[in-house]
Amino acid sequence: MICGRRARPTEQPRSSPDGSGGPRRPPRALKKMGLSEDEDVQRMLRGSVLWKIKSRGGFGERLFRLQEDGATVCFEGGSRRARSQQSFSVMHIEAVREGHQSEGLRKYGATFPERHCFTLVFKGKRKNLDLAARGEEDACHWVRGLTKLMKRLQAMSQHEKLDHWIHGVLQRADRNKDNKMSFREVKSMLRMINIDMDDVYAYKLFKECDRSGNERLEGWELEEFCRRLLRRPELEELFGRYSGEDRVLSAEELRDFLRDQGEDASLRRALSIIHAYELNETAKQQDLMMLDGFMMYLLSAAGDILNQEHTKVHQDMNQPLCHYFISSSHNTYLTRNQIGGTSSTEAYVRALMAGCRCVELDCWEGSDGEPIVYHGHTLTSKILFRDVIESIHDYAFKQSPYPVILSLENHCGLEQQATMARHMKAILGDMLLTQPLEGQDPHHLPSPEQLKGKVLVKGKKLPEPWHEPRGGTSLPDPEEEEEEEEEEEEKLQEGRTWQSLQSLQEIKPLPAKDASQVAPELSALVVYCQAVPFPGLAHALHHPRPCEMSSFSERKARKLIKEAGPALVQYHSRQLSRVYPLGLKMNSSNYNPQEMWNAGCQLVALNFQTPGYEMDLNTGRFLANGRCGYVLKPQCLRGLPRDGSHRLVLRIRVITAQQLPKLNQDKGSSIVDPFVRVEIHGAPADCTKQQTHHKLNNGFNPRWEETLSFEVRVPELALLRFVVEDYDSTSYNDFVGQFTLPLASVRQGYRHVHLLSKDGASLSPATLFVHVQCKSL
Repeated sequence: MICGRRARPTEQPRSSPDGSGGPRRPPRALKKMGLSEDEDVQRMLRGSVLWKIKSRGGFGERLFRLQEDGATVCFEGGSRRARSQQSFSVMHIEAVREGHQSEGLRKYGATFPERHCFTLVFKGKRKNLDLAARGEEDACHWVRGLTKLMKRLQAMSQHEKLDHWIHGVLQRADRNKDNKMSFREVKSMLRMINIDMDDVYAYKLFKECDRSGNERLEGWELEEFCRRLLRRPELEELFGRYSGEDRVLSAEELRDFLRDQGEDASLRRALSIIHAYELNETAKQQDLMMLDGFMMYLLSAAGDILNQEHTKVHQDMNQPLCHYFISSSHNTYLTRNQIGGTSSTEAYVRALMAGCRCVELDCWEGSDGEPIVYHGHTLTSKILFRDVIESIHDYAFKQSPYPVILSLENHCGLEQQATMARHMKAILGDMLLTQPLEGQDPHHLPSPEQLKGKVLVKGKKLPEPWHEPRGGTSLPDPEEEEEEEEEEEEKLQEGRTWQSLQSLQEIKPLPAKDASQVAPELSALVVYCQAVPFPGLAHALHHPRPCEMSSFSERKARKLIKEAGPALVQYHSRQLSRVYPLGLKMNSSNYNPQEMWNAGCQLVALNFQTPGYEMDLNTGRFLANGRCGYVLKPQCLRGLPRDGSHRLVLRIRVITAQQLPKLNQDKGSSIVDPFVRVEIHGAPADCTKQQTHHKLNNGFNPRWEETLSFEVRVPELALLRFVVEDYDSTSYNDFVGQFTLPLASVRQGYRHVHLLSKDGASLSPATLFVHVQCKSL
C-alpha cells in the first residue's frame, strides 16, 4: 500500500482472453472504504438523472454520477450551454437534508413530491444544491449513499486521506483509463499535485518502480511510486533521533519523545499510543512502534496543534453573560453584500451551525400584514420574519446548547410589531425567554449555563408599568441615532454612489408612522438585553444596569477605546455591548474584531458572509470551548487583577508543508511558490508577523526549517494565525490557506496544522508541519 506502508509483492496484471483487461474490478478506493458492494453506492456509480432546482426558480435535468474515488460527484447539463462538467467533493458536504427542508425547495420545489427531494448543504460559502429525483427509490439511494460516504470519509485518518487523495489524482491523470501510467501521464500527475520535478530525477524514479520494464506503471508498481513520492524525510529523521540505529521505537523511547513534547509521558500513555496507531501486529504485540505507526500518530488528532481538550466545552459556564466573548453576526440574513445581495433564511442556518449565538434581524413593514427581513433602502431581496423564526427554531441549538440572542432592528409599526411577538411566542414556544429567571439576582446577568436552550430578544423595553393599554411609547433607537450622525459625515463622500444605486429602482420600504413606538407585546419579550442609547461611561460606571446594553459602530467603539480604554474594560465587566460594522460599507466588509475584544466587548458582530482575515480571527477565537459560541474572557477583562506576569517567548519552527492546493487548475504548468507567514493578533503591543522565504515550484512537500520568534506580553488574549501564500514578485501574492487558533489552545512540540480555505472549508490533506516552543519570561 502507499502512504509509507509496506508494499506487497508485485501482482501480475489480470487479463481476459480477449486482451481487454478482463472484467472491471470494483474501484479500489471504495473497496478500501468497505463500500464497493454497497447497493446505494453502486447506484450512484451508475449515475442518476436528477432535477436541479435553481435558486431563483426554474429547474433543469442533470446527470449526476459518483466517481470511482468515492469522494467526487460529477454532473453535466442537458442543454448545449450547460454541457461543461462540474463536480463537488463529498468531503465538502456539511449535511444532507431530506424533503423540502431548504428555502429553495420550500419556495420552488412544490412541483416535485417531497419524498423525491433532498438538499446538499456545503461547508464554507458554496450555495446549497437542491435536487429532485425521478422517483422516491432513487432519492433514497443518493441520501443514504452520500451519508455513508460522508461518515466513512470523515472517519478516515490523515494517512488514509493521503492514500485516498493520491488515488483520486492517479485516476484523473490516467487519460486513457487503462489503469496503467506512462511517463507522460506520471509527469501530468506530478503537475496536478503541485510538483515541478526535474525530468531526469522523475524518470529515474519511474524506472526504479517499473519492474516489468514495459514503460508503464501498474498495480503495485504505481503504489511503490506513490509511496516513494509521499515519503516524509523530516518524520523519518525525527523517528531516527528517538529510535536509534535499529529504527524501532520502544515504549521507553516513545516516553522520551512525549516528555519532549510536553505531554503525559507515563508508560501507560506510551503503550496506549503504540496499541492505537501501530500498523504492524507483530511490533504491536511486542510493545514496539515502527516508522509507519509513528507517522500515523503524528498525522492523527493526537498530533494536531489544537489542544483536543479544547474541542469540548471546558471552561466555566456559570459566570454572568458579560464575562464571555459571544460569537455574533451582523446583517445575518445576507448571503452577499448589503446593497444588492440576496436575503435568505439559509444564512441564519449557516451562522447558527457555525456556532454564532447572536443573529440580527432587520425588520420592516410587509405589504400583507406580515413583517419582512431585509436591508432597508437597498436592492436586497426580502424574506418573511416568520420564516426566519422558523429557521432559528430548527437550528438554534444543533451546534451549541447555549443561549441565542435575537438582535432586532425594528422599523415596523405597532401592529406588525405585535405580529412579530405572536410569531416568536407561537414558533419558539418554551425556547423563548419571556420572564427573568426565578431567584436571579437583578444586579447580575444570568450565566450561559442557566440560559441553556433559551432564545433571548434584544430590543427596546418600555418602562414598567406602562399606561397605554394598546398604544405604544416612543423610544429612541440607539443604533439608528448613531448611524444618522455618522451618515451625515459620510454622505458627502458616498452621496453620488447612493444616488446611482437608487436610480436603478425605487427603494421605498412601506412607511410605518409609528415605527419609533414600541408595542407592549414586543417589549414584554425583552428581558436581559434591553437596548438603550449609550449614557456615557461616567454615568454607566456609577449607575450600572446589567440588563441594559448599548450598541456602538466600529468608529464609535474605536473612539471610546482611544479616549477611555480602561474605563470601557471596566464597563464591559458588568454590562453587555454590541459593536457592528459601519453602515455605509457597500461590500459588507468587516473590521478587525481583535481591538474590540481587547476592550472586553462581548458581541463583536461581523458579516459572516464576507471571507477575510477578520472572519478567520473570529473563527479562531471561537474554535476553543467546543465551538459553542461562548468563550470566557481573560481575568483582566472580568474586573479581576491579573495573576502576575504571563509574558512568554514563542518560537515556531516552520519545517514543511504537504499537499498544498493547486491554485490555477486550468494551467497545468502553474506550480505554487509557497511561503508561510505567522501572525500574532492580540494586545496592541503583541500584534506582529514574520514569514519564511518562498520555495520555488513546490506545493507538494516544500521544506523550510526556519524558526520564527515572538515575545507575547498578554498571551491569554492572543490568537496565532498561520497563512500560506503563493509568492509573486510582480503582483500581489495569492492566498493558499490559513489556520487560526487561540494561543492558549496551542500544543507545544512537533505538530501538524490543518489548513483551511478562504471561506473556512477544509483543504485536507493540506498541512503544515511545525515545532512549537513556549517559554515563560
